[in-house]
Amino acid sequence: MSAKPRNRLIWVALVLGAVIAIPRLGEALPSADEQAPSATSPTVVATGSATPQPEATAQPAPAQSSTGAPPSPSEPSSRPREQATRTPAARPGTALAAALTLTVKGRAPKTEYDRDQFGQAWLDTDRNGCDTRNDVLRRDLSNLVLKAGTRGCLVLRGTLNDPYTGKRIAFVRGGSTSGAVQIDHVVALADAWQKGAQQWAPDRRATFANDPLNLLAVDGPTNGRKGAGDTATWLPPNTSYRCAYVARQVAVKVKYRLWATAAERDAMVRVLTPCPNQPLPV
Repeated sequence: MSAKPRNRLIWVALVLGAVIAIPRLGEALPSADEQAPSATSPTVVATGSATPQPEATAQPAPAQSSTGAPPSPSEPSSRPREQATRTPAARPGTALAAALTLTVKGRAPKTEYDRDQFGQAWLDTDRNGCDTRNDVLRRDLSNLVLKAGTRGCLVLRGTLNDPYTGKRIAFVRGGSTSGAVQIDHVVALADAWQKGAQQWAPDRRATFANDPLNLLAVDGPTNGRKGAGDTATWLPPNTSYRCAYVARQVAVKVKYRLWATAAERDAMVRVLTPCPNQPLPV
């Protein structure tokens, strides 16, 4: 074979090899879509979206309130320790100040209590010639009519401005009418018996039962509903009189050194706190 045909064959073979190699070279090179993302390429999220997503910032867990629920926006995550209940300030000589000095003890048993333990009802302990009931009626009623020949003692008629209800009550002495106005022991005798009076001598109990400081002329039915209640269990329906009423109870207990239960003393302080200048009756 001559040299020219041989060279032509070599050239054809080279051309055919190049034609075959070029497609294979294209298959080996990655396409633009298959290239690895650069540092500035968007992160692809699970949904397949190529939109950049903001990175999640770790947030501290919300503080739990005392009820276990997260606090509201206005509620601080931590609360200051609650302060102990403070004793209210009280001026000397006031009923509130006196109430805070009362001894607090439990109620003693009512064993052997009887009205007779406090002596005969309505004695003349002040020796003025009149029994205590009529003394209080003359003190607390207006428009009095007294029975002649009784040295001005016996009250036949009068008008009561009742402190317990705020009503005006006509008093007429008689078997079926006298009960409209009764004389109340502000600190009931049974209550006193359970808070110190059991230990007294009989004369002291009789003095207590007839002490004008502890006595008020009041509406009979309302007095019946009060019974032997203390401040914790009964207060006058006339709210405007409650400060004066509790102040009188405090004065009686201070004078006779009777104690109060915790509930009773707390009720006294609660009533007297809005009227801190209420004087202690004498």
